[in-house]
This record gives sequence, structure tokens and C-alpha cells, in this order.
Amino acid sequence: MIDRQTIDRIFAAANIVEVVSDFVTLQKKGINYKACCPFHNEKTPSFVVSPAKGLFKCFGCGKGGNAVTFVMDHENMTYPEALRYLAKKYGIEVNEEEQTPEELHRNDDRESMMVVTSYAADYFAQTLQQSDEGRSVGVSYFRERGFSDATMARFGLGYCPSGGDVFTRKALADGYKESFLERTGLTIQREKGGYYDRFCGRVIFPIHSISGRVIAFGGRTMRTDKKVAKYLNSPESEIYHKSDVLYGIYFAKRAITQQDCCILVEGYTDVLSMHQSGVENVVASSGTSLTEGQIRMIRRFTRNVTVIYDGDSAGIKASLRGIDMILKEGLNVRVVLLPEGEDPDSFARSHNATELQQFILEHEEDFISFKTRLLLEEAQGDPLKKAALVSDIVQGISMIPEPITRSVYTHECALHLEVDEQVLLREIALRSVEHQAGTEAREVLRRQTPLSSTTERARIEGAGSSMEELEWELMKYLLKYGERTFEYMEGKTPVELNVADTILEDLSQNGITLRNPTYQKIYQEYWRMRQAGEPVEVNHFINAPDPEVCNATVDLLTRDDNYPVSRLWQKFDIVVESEQDRLSVALPRAVILYKSKVIDQIIGDLRQQLCDPALPEEQQVEVMHQITVLNEERNVIAKRLSRLIV
Repeated sequence: MIDRQTIDRIFAAANIVEVVSDFVTLQKKGINYKACCPFHNEKTPSFVVSPAKGLFKCFGCGKGGNAVTFVMDHENMTYPEALRYLAKKYGIEVNEEEQTPEELHRNDDRESMMVVTSYAADYFAQTLQQSDEGRSVGVSYFRERGFSDATMARFGLGYCPSGGDVFTRKALADGYKESFLERTGLTIQREKGGYYDRFCGRVIFPIHSISGRVIAFGGRTMRTDKKVAKYLNSPESEIYHKSDVLYGIYFAKRAITQQDCCILVEGYTDVLSMHQSGVENVVASSGTSLTEGQIRMIRRFTRNVTVIYDGDSAGIKASLRGIDMILKEGLNVRVVLLPEGEDPDSFARSHNATELQQFILEHEEDFISFKTRLLLEEAQGDPLKKAALVSDIVQGISMIPEPITRSVYTHECALHLEVDEQVLLREIALRSVEHQAGTEAREVLRRQTPLSSTTERARIEGAGSSMEELEWELMKYLLKYGERTFEYMEGKTPVELNVADTILEDLSQNGITLRNPTYQKIYQEYWRMRQAGEPVEVNHFINAPDPEVCNATVDLLTRDDNYPVSRLWQKFDIVVESEQDRLSVALPRAVILYKSKVIDQIIGDLRQQLCDPALPEEQQVEVMHQITVLNEERNVIAKRLSRLIV
């Protein structure tokens, strides 16, 4: 069995576009990619890959899923085989040993640690806004930096009170275990006994995973004591590996995909200020050197990276090596140098989104040219320094995997450096061979295995029944809008209801089991996560080990995407409500209508029992009583339904 931590690493590394591209030729269409479906014969492309959502979907045959299920379906592999295939592709070591009870316990511990960090994030955010100390120290600091209340709320900014162990005592009192508080780095145990809050007296920047869960924190001290570290991050843990995390990626991934570019800055406040100014395709390495894990995360959404440097940054040369790594991963890198004395934070605060984007467009420079110019200034005619410079530039170009791009950069550098282009080409060729030596060439598999679509066809043909369609609609609302609220009119009084509560509680109170077994699995898992206090994320279902759950989830999330609003309606300014806008009517109607269909089915079954001549008289009386009660319930439902329709 492959342990949960390894599976998480595989899913994090697997780029859906890269995986599918190994078997299918994709063409970019807007923010997504399209192709003719490999699972059925078609002439017009209806197969869509969404890098932002990490899924694929064919609107012709209905097949859908994530990177793992694609490999399973296309190559006829089992779930473990597909995981091993992707692990090999991305250089991830897989532990094939059977999990011991201790290992199973450790995976449970990881989820418990996630619950603790979520609790801490809520606590810090509430302390910032609701305590006197939080408002006077934390809010004042953030407002000084120009951050609005909306920005504070969106990024979950917070404050950990001074006083030593205030947070820890509150967490323990609320039932959170000491061991998890320590393992997440939130609490430090004193040698002489007692506890100490790691982020005591600091403003808090929650660090989110790519799926939006809080996995760690950054804290800035409010003290002027130079002996105290200005910034402090959570330590490495089972849930936080800083080399695989980019600050702000959860909030930026959609904008990165839409604009096909990722802006890379250094710190938390750089990201916040740029988002607030309207530029949202920005992330930060949080003061650490770039790692392969961080670069691969960017590559999941775009191949274009723009790095912004402070105007007076002394660390530019030190960071050049990290950008060479970006080139090695096949990304296109451009560099923007801000005016002297500016950093992304200050520059974003003094410019709006249009001005900021215009500045980037006018001043960005390809990385190789930037590096050549920078190092030439340093060489200043010294032949030895220039020779070292040439060697350094050659090293960077040789890391670029695309031959045409390498050739273009080589030509440009030969002109800038006044070096024979053939000399550079020979040296780059030698370095490229060195990079590839000892590595196994990736096997490109392009065979297409025709799979039987009988099961899928039967599912589509059977979907026309009212019960099936209503179950589909309810599960769609649950997955897409489960944690959102809507306003429902209870008589003449507006009541705010939660989508998930409306579906889960209404069905559970009536003891209803969904007819579709896969939808029932999704329903039960959603219920379990909510009862356990776990944050419910749609990626949990997209990346489910059960391929049927994964495929059903993708269908629920994407089926309506194939029917966009007509351009004619837009042309004549015909207002069409969004699905979310219709929740207040559509969701209660779907729940009530579904319950009505369930009652009809039960009444039908009971009437069948009455047709049995061998049924004892007392049981006949009981069945007739049940039918009467159900008919009364059906009449109540009919009245509620008619009010909703009106």
C-alpha cells in the first residue's frame, strides 16, 4: 500500500496538462486545453483539460477525472499502478511496504494537525479584529501598511496575543491536544515546564496549501528589539514542507491560468499589496531560495514567469542561480527591476492595477539578457571576469530544454558578449549533454487503447429519470456551493441558510438513501467530514481513490460548463441569472421535489404489498395507515412546491 503522504505528493506534483499531453495532443483554448477525446471516436474536439481545477472532462462520452484516473483509464492500470507511473514520471520515491498500524495512525495525525492549524487561523483572525490588543497593535500595523479590511479578511490575517501562552491555554481549554499544537509548531514547551506561543505578540500571515487549507503561519514581530527575528515561520512538519509551498498560490492560481503568467516576488506584504492593487497572478517564495517543488507548482498553471526585483536589491546576484532552475524546468523567465528605493509592496501601494501592469510590460526583460547585462557591468572590461561571465551564461542557457529557445538565446548572447556564436553553441551542447547524462529518458507513450463505453453509455441513457436527475442536481449543489449561504423566505421572513445543511440535514432527518451508489458515497463522505469538523474541499473528491467518485465529481462540476449563455442574449442585454443567484429558489425546490419523488416511490411499494393476498389483516391496516400519513406529507410538500414555483 502506498502511504497517504506519498499519494499527496504525487497529486501535488502531477500536472494534468503534462500528464494528458503524454498521450493526447492538446491545444490551448482560453484558460483550458481541448482535444479529440482518446476514449471515443470523434471529429470535433469535446475533450477539455482544466489546469486550474486539475481535471479533464469529455462532453461527448462523459468520461472525466484527474491525472491519476486519466492514466488508469487510458493505460488500463489499477489505482496503485497509476500512482507508481506518475511517481516515476515526477521522480517521487514510493514506499511499497504494507502500512503498519503506526503508519495509519500517522496519517490520521496529519488530518488532526490540519484541524489544529484551521482552528489557530480562526483564533488569530478573531483576536486581530475583536480584542483590544489585536485592534490597537495588529490592525493598526496592517492599516499603516495600507491593507484594507477586505484584504485582511480575504487572506485571513491575524494577531497572536502577547503574554506568553495565551493561545496555547485557549487551545487546550477548547480540547485540542498538546502533541498536535507542538507538532504544528504553534506551541513550544519550556524546559522548566509550561508552554510558550511561537508567534506570541506577532501579526500573523496564514500560509495556505494549493487547495486552500491553512498548513502553516508566518509571523512578524511588533517589537523593536533587534535580537528578535523580524519574521518567524512555522517549522517543517508532516503537513508543511516550505520547499513545496508558495505564499498566495491558492488565491493566485485562477489569475495565473487566465493571464498565462505568474509574477514572483519575495515577501508576504508584496503579495498582499499587489493583490489589493488588482494584480492577482502573484506569489512569493517567502524569503527562501526557489526550489524545484515551487517551480513545478508554478508550471502546473503556466510556463511564463515574471520575477520582480527591488530597485536597490543587494540579493539579485544571489538569486540568479534559482532562476537558472526555472529555465531548467522549461519555463520562460522575464525580469522587472523596479525604480531605485521601491519594492513590490511600496510600488503597488502607489500605483493602480493598470499602471502596475503597464510598468511591467514596458520594463520586463528576458532573463538571459538581464543576467548578461548585469554581469557585464560587474566585469568592466576584465578578461578573466568576462570569461567567468561567459561560462556562467552558457551554464544557464544549457539548462533550457527547448532547442529553439536555446538557439535564440545563444544568438542574442553572442551579440551582447561579442563572442563567436559557434564557440557558444559547442560549449552549450557539451553542457546540455552533461545535464542529460545519467538520467533516464522519458518514455513517450502515444498508443490509444479503445475502451468500451457500454457502462458510460448506460449511465447517460439512464440519467433521464427524474430521481436520477434530481440526485445529480442535489449533489452538484452540495459540491459546488456546499459551504455557501442563501436567503430563503420563511413566510414573509428572510432566513439565511447554508447549502450543505439544507441538503444533508433534510435528507438525513427523513432517513433517505440516494439511489445512485456513487452519489451516496459522496453524500456520506461529505457528512463524515462535516461531523468531524474537517474543512470540506472539492479537491478531496476530485482526488478520491475511488475512480467512480472522482468521475462523478468531475461530471457534477463540469456538465453545465458545456452550455454557456448565448451571445445573442448578451448582445441584446438580456440578463441571465447565474446558477448561484438561483440557489434561493432552485435548491429548496430540488430538495422538496426529490423528497416528493421518494414518497411516491415508497407509496408505490406499499401499494404493491397490499396486492399480496397472503398479507395478514393487521399488516394491511398498518400499511394503509402508512400510505395515509405519506399522502398527507405529499400534500404538504405539494403546497410548498407550488409556492416556490409561483
